[in-house]
Amino acid sequence: MNKVIANLLNGKTENHLLPFFWQHGEEESVLRDYMRAISESGCGAVCVESRPHPDFCGDKWWRDMDVILDEARKRDMKVWVLDDAHFPTGFANGAVENAPAELCRQSICANKVEFGGEMRNVELELSGLIPPEFKPNLAETHVLPRMPKPRRFDDDKILSVTAFRADTGEYVDLTPFVEGWCLKWQKPAGNWTVWVVGLSRNCGPHRNYINMLDAESCKLLLDAVYEPHFEHYKDDFGKTIAGFFSDEPELGNGHLYDMDCKLGTENDFPFGNELPAELAKRLGEDWAAKMFLLWEKVADRAETSNVRYAFMDAVTSLVAKNFSWQIGDWCRNHGVEYIGHVVEDAGAHSRTAASLGHYFRGLSGQDMSGIDDIGGQVYPGGEDDTAPDMMGKNRAAEFYHFTLGRLASSAAAIEPLKKGRAMCEIFGNYGWEEGVRLEKYLADHFMVRGVNYFVPHAFSPKAFPDSDCPPHFYAHGHNPQFRHFGALMRYMNRVCTLISSGERVSEAAVLYHAESEWRGECMPCDKPARILEENQIGFDIVPEDMLKSPEKYNKRGYKAIIVPYAEFAPEALKNADVPVIYLNESADGLLAALREKGIGEIIAEPASKQLRVSRMIGENDVYFFVNEAAQTYKGTIKLPSCGCCYAYDAWNNRLETVETESRDNGTRVAVTIEPLKSLFIVFGEPSAKLSAPIKSGRVEIPLKNFKRSVCESIDYPNFGQETPVALPDKLAEESPEFSGFVRYSTVFDYSDTDSLTLVITDAHEGVEVFVSGQSAGIQIAPPFRYDISKLAKTGGNEIAIEVATTLERKCYPLLDPMRKMMVKPPSAKSGITGKVTLYKGASDE
Repeated sequence: MNKVIANLLNGKTENHLLPFFWQHGEEESVLRDYMRAISESGCGAVCVESRPHPDFCGDKWWRDMDVILDEARKRDMKVWVLDDAHFPTGFANGAVENAPAELCRQSICANKVEFGGEMRNVELELSGLIPPEFKPNLAETHVLPRMPKPRRFDDDKILSVTAFRADTGEYVDLTPFVEGWCLKWQKPAGNWTVWVVGLSRNCGPHRNYINMLDAESCKLLLDAVYEPHFEHYKDDFGKTIAGFFSDEPELGNGHLYDMDCKLGTENDFPFGNELPAELAKRLGEDWAAKMFLLWEKVADRAETSNVRYAFMDAVTSLVAKNFSWQIGDWCRNHGVEYIGHVVEDAGAHSRTAASLGHYFRGLSGQDMSGIDDIGGQVYPGGEDDTAPDMMGKNRAAEFYHFTLGRLASSAAAIEPLKKGRAMCEIFGNYGWEEGVRLEKYLADHFMVRGVNYFVPHAFSPKAFPDSDCPPHFYAHGHNPQFRHFGALMRYMNRVCTLISSGERVSEAAVLYHAESEWRGECMPCDKPARILEENQIGFDIVPEDMLKSPEKYNKRGYKAIIVPYAEFAPEALKNADVPVIYLNESADGLLAALREKGIGEIIAEPASKQLRVSRMIGENDVYFFVNEAAQTYKGTIKLPSCGCCYAYDAWNNRLETVETESRDNGTRVAVTIEPLKSLFIVFGEPSAKLSAPIKSGRVEIPLKNFKRSVCESIDYPNFGQETPVALPDKLAEESPEFSGFVRYSTVFDYSDTDSLTLVITDAHEGVEVFVSGQSAGIQIAPPFRYDISKLAKTGGNEIAIEVATTLERKCYPLLDPMRKMMVKPPSAKSGITGKVTLYKGASDE
């Protein structure tokens, strides 16, 4: 690790950033300017997103790609390509529109008819029952009228007809009594439900997408997108072109944006031509007659569990083989890599519809694991906020804060193909109110959980202001925080380089709950993940496949496997070679059970539920701490490592002293970690001189007579007229529509040789301090402390504090009435909103 830190101190980092670069067909000069801006922001790669482009894989697209690749070669940048005309991946650039029917999506769907009374002859007309009537959800009532009319198919067919009697649990296969589309049946006495199960390509809105279960259908995407890019740029493959990105591929059954598409709900489910053979292997030749159990709620629980598990196991295995691995193998055979993510939201990752049914299998053929955090999913203090969204559904707070990041870091750790690489698409669609302060929180949130590659969302070259999913980081020079964003990108590259150079330690494994959910009632991973996270215990989330075929996965040295409550526990746990902890429905007693087994080597005194920690083992032991609380954490951390250690300040890129005590076969480290700040503790001899942490000094030098001037970002650094101002400033009240730079200047006299520290307790948002014209650096998290000892000179010194706002106040009045209804009125503060103090001499702390 010391070699890595020595490189970091010398400004040498790996690139772990590949922001989205949206394409609308802009002119060449704009594309070149944006490639310059992306490079200067500290990002060494781009992911070119075609979603808004008018001519994907057409002449204009290739001309634009020529420009982007030319700039990338000049700037030693890598280029990734989002792999479809728009998201979700699977449209295949329109190739499905005219493809043979057998290559189009197919669903298994069901309808039911109730029959009661005495024995009698029944004739039931089945036409019109398959597919069942489609009833749009709330989102679809707004979206579907704007979508093209879906393709109509004429190959609907009956798969099975089964009569079920709830009071006895008996069911009878009636398929032999079906003639054409008519059932002729002598119904026995009693109340019976006749389940009509069929296959149809006429279900749902996304009929013009590939079938993720079918190899030939998935090949349409390769032929329509991947092959043309190779034909045009094969000499760049594996060089400038790094690979392809799949964005939220879906099975596409059910309703648009449906996160709750579980078995047993009134939905269609995915089907494919290989599925019958797979179901026959798992359920026997009479599998079709059992398919009604995908919907029936009161049949035998054990048999229902068996059928539902067999169905989902077959579906997700085919997705892995025919979609994920086929695309991934094509990429690797052509010298590039394959990355991306599925919809993970609120448990969707273990279901069909908007996702691929199983997080790990859906991404199994990719070269990195992947997730996304957009639209306000994670935010400070959000772990208990379950307020309903616009669709009336409660926010999945625990999932977003305790499971989401760990899905990515776990897959990266356990799957050899991933090589420890976990990617997160981040920052997008939080609105113009999101600035670098929130972005710093989000970056630390995921990095401390083991995510080490990021796709910042997004650079949009469309004319400012682009209303499409802001914020946009450059915005043609209109974003005041662009240089501060660049400072954040460089910080993230330093942190990601460091955490990627060792193996992240996980003491426990939490069993991924997808298979348990397919089988019956279960607890999601979120609850045990929260208990572990809040007690600084490193863990991975692992799928049942890892228990069944451990030889296919990296060995991780877990001390226990935690099994969330499940109605039907997996048999694979019988072969576990470590203790298994089964949870009840509330997860009570988990922490005590872990402590009994010696799990939880990192102890915080006092305890903190908001302190996050990650341990890496490499050349040296490294501990990464993040404080997600709104208050400063001050205490002692007991670490299991021994020997000399020091602190690494990744924002300021410097080594610092730390107070330690060796005791109890470990080391106790005294720490003070402020909100939005991170800390690395590194064991081993330091590779450079250690400095004392920057703290407030003993003696205050009065600063007064501040003058304020402002300018918009596009005019920087041409500030307007200076006017006297009292601090804290009330600029947001005085100028409620202003966004830009706010400059505060004053003069102080200095005649000593004592150290000087400038402290700004709060400002919104990004801060840069200048002493007599020399920059002391950019900071984005309060309190803003600057050691300006080396910049001050004897005599008079000018201090200038430049604060960059977000674009929220400028952009809100420009929104159309519909969008204004969807966002809150501006609430961001502007300028210096705290105290500014200059201290002389060492701290008494």
